[in-house]
Amino acid sequence: MHSEPTFTITELAREFGVTPRAIRFYEDQGLLAPGRSGQTRIYGKRERTRLKLALRGRRLGLSLAEIRELIDMYDDTRGEAPQLQRFLAVLAQRRATLEQQREDIEAVLAEIATLERQCQGRLEAAGHTLPPTLSRKSA
Repeated sequence: MHSEPTFTITELAREFGVTPRAIRFYEDQGLLAPGRSGQTRIYGKRERTRLKLALRGRRLGLSLAEIRELIDMYDDTRGEAPQLQRFLAVLAQRRATLEQQREDIEAVLAEIATLERQCQGRLEAAGHTLPPTLSRKSA
């Protein structure tokens, strides 16, 4: 009889470069449901995959609710297509959010550059020298 491989929380933490506390957080949030052997958590292939998906969602900046929805779809027996379609929709929304944030950041950086030039000009016009850090940035 062939049994599926199991993992301890320490093994998964090491494999994915996270702390056991982070794994317990995902468990507390209902994203993982390891088995137990006494007080020891036993993670199977399903839990390992769910953790991998949760960490990927986190890296992408998805909300906990979005991560939960996508992970729960992993268990859906209707096949892969609905999960992939929903994942594409979530990714498109995340991309739009990030692109808007990038535009916002670029606008703020441009405003900062303008304000720096104005302040530098006023200091120079008044005969003051610029601090070395400001002189280098404007060069």
